[in-house]
Amino acid sequence: MIARPRLRSLRNKLALLFLGITAVALAVMYVSVVPQLEVNLEQQKLADLERVATGAETTLEELMGRQDISAAELDRRVRAVADAAGARITLLGVQQSRQTGSDAPFYVITDTREEREVPQNPALARAAARTRAPVLGHGELNGEELGQLAQPLSYRGENNWIALYSQSFEGVTDTVALVRNRLLLATGAALLLALVGGYSVAQALARRVRRLEAGAEQVAAGNFIEPLPVDSEDELGELTRTFNDMQRQLRRVDVARKEFVATASHELRTPIFSLGGFVELLRDEDLDEATRREFLDTMAEQVERLQKLAVDLLDLSRLDAGSVRFEREPVDLSEVARAVTSEFRPVVTAQRPAVTLRLPEPGVQASCDRERVAQIIRILLDNALTHTPKGTQVTVTARRSNGVAELTVADDGPGLPQETQVFERFTTGDATRGAGLGLAIALELAEHMDGQIRAETLAVGTAFTLELPVDEDRREA
Repeated sequence: MIARPRLRSLRNKLALLFLGITAVALAVMYVSVVPQLEVNLEQQKLADLERVATGAETTLEELMGRQDISAAELDRRVRAVADAAGARITLLGVQQSRQTGSDAPFYVITDTREEREVPQNPALARAAARTRAPVLGHGELNGEELGQLAQPLSYRGENNWIALYSQSFEGVTDTVALVRNRLLLATGAALLLALVGGYSVAQALARRVRRLEAGAEQVAAGNFIEPLPVDSEDELGELTRTFNDMQRQLRRVDVARKEFVATASHELRTPIFSLGGFVELLRDEDLDEATRREFLDTMAEQVERLQKLAVDLLDLSRLDAGSVRFEREPVDLSEVARAVTSEFRPVVTAQRPAVTLRLPEPGVQASCDRERVAQIIRILLDNALTHTPKGTQVTVTARRSNGVAELTVADDGPGLPQETQVFERFTTGDATRGAGLGLAIALELAEHMDGQIRAETLAVGTAFTLELPVDEDRREA
């Protein structure tokens, strides 16, 4: 197994990814929540100032209109208004000579707190005097940030006073600091949890990936292993299931390949050794002509067997490789059966009755490849003529049944041995008569044309039936 740098491993990458996503999400939340919270709280403070100033405006204007009120009484009355409003109020007087100017100076009339430092905001007061409307703003006193509202007070049409409402933002700062600290603590806890949780999840995923990797290396080396456990229904679980299916298919292919090579080697070795033996016998100069002729006929049979085996092996390899092309066209099975049967006339001797044809007119139409169907019929006829005794009747029948086209090659021979897998490669009831590849080739050809071949043991003899899809044009007609 290849060793990877720690930071490049899947486990660490996933853990860092979880940590990074969590950190970014919390940073975005912090940036969007904390400043906005501070702004919202300050705006709420200013809105409260505006509301209380509107309610106290009439009371303060009445005090401004009373000429007989003393300074002490004025302080007491303004302090009462401030207590009710929950804010600090500073009454500023406007110099009469400059009250309408943009630079009008102001002087303190009274303040609700007995402190030497009095909050003032000349710019805010000038704006209120100029616009004759309340103006909101920010101020500062001894390093403390304040929310302020300057409200012009009128008496007989003259703006003689400015009421400056001040409220500390200390509560806002404390609230924001508390939220910020709690959020930072939650962020730290979340990052730690994301790191630990992400690392644990990544560790589990990496362990499953390493298990798949080790299994793949074993299979690549030709060592098939037990199926890996499928412990989840996620993508890795599906991948593990697919890996197990792949290994099962590869094991089956490997076993089939080894059996194929062993059986093919045996099938090739037998006629080759036989030919070698006959060659040695033919070197004997004392052989009579009849014996020599018998040896030559036997050698010709073995050569023919080798040729047929070579052709069958080539056909199987092409089918396995998917290099055999199939054409789809309407084919008359009766016509093809007659043509193929005529090819077997030379091998039908006086000891074997002629092949009987029971083909309807008009013929049975199927959607298939003409040449491949002819090849299948040759295999079925050759199988019937080769593996049944002389004198056996062979019948070829075509018909339509249950929406499919059928062509049957039947004989009245001894039938199939019990539990014989006739369509398995290299399976034959008589090893001296072929390699047992013909029916396997015929079945694969039929399946490539969406058809099938079934074998039946009859009361007398055996029947092989080729089923193919019916030509759609003829079906509609």
